[in-house]
Amino acid sequence: MRLMPVRPAGWWFDALLLVALVGLTGALAAGWFFGIDRWVADWAEANRPTAAWWTAVILNYLGQGTPLTLIAVGLSVLLARRLRSVRPLLVPVVAFALTYLTIGPLKVWTARPAPSASIKEPFLPPEQTLPLFQEDLPVRFAQSYPSGHVANAIVWYGVIALLLALLLADLGRRLPHRVVLAIRIVPPTVVLCTTTYLGWHWLSDSVAGLMLGLLLDRILHRVPWDDLPLPARFRRWDQPFTKPV
Repeated sequence: MRLMPVRPAGWWFDALLLVALVGLTGALAAGWFFGIDRWVADWAEANRPTAAWWTAVILNYLGQGTPLTLIAVGLSVLLARRLRSVRPLLVPVVAFALTYLTIGPLKVWTARPAPSASIKEPFLPPEQTLPLFQEDLPVRFAQSYPSGHVANAIVWYGVIALLLALLLADLGRRLPHRVVLAIRIVPPTVVLCTTTYLGWHWLSDSVAGLMLGLLLDRILHRVPWDDLPLPARFRRWDQPFTKPV
């Protein structure tokens, strides 16, 4: 099987993202960047009128994993039925597996509270909300790093853009490249900004979610979906589906 091309090409960018994520995690474990995180969180709290808060809450729904998963599954089902192929269904399945096996375990392992943990349960002192690896806290109070909203948004909007482009191609239409870029860039950017602004994540949480999401997105877009081996029982539903794009 030959991997699909991604941009930027090569593995150097993947390695850069991984090194940056590990480096940021290590820096936070050593107590670095707490000043920046605290300044951003304090500024957001002091500049959060009711109208802005509600606007940010509504926009933040762009990063809800469950609706995005359902949209991606719906597009894959439509494409699978049109092409009589199970291959489109593999895309959301693999995306779900990647996010499930990375984001959640990282949150539990790093055990970091959110900025809001000082003003609601468990009502920690402000300085105690910043460090990582607070294993003495219940898991539900220490799952801030990295931001799952941001990572999920990058992965799922990338999947949605891919499936939507393939579906339109099968219908004889082309999804403009600028629309693909808008789908892949605008919602994750909005989610990153709103999640940080609302105090649901530290700025460094959102940055880590960005790096993890980009890394997972590149892995997904490298998969040669048309060449993956399938059981013989799917031979009649084994048509390629990425060739039209």
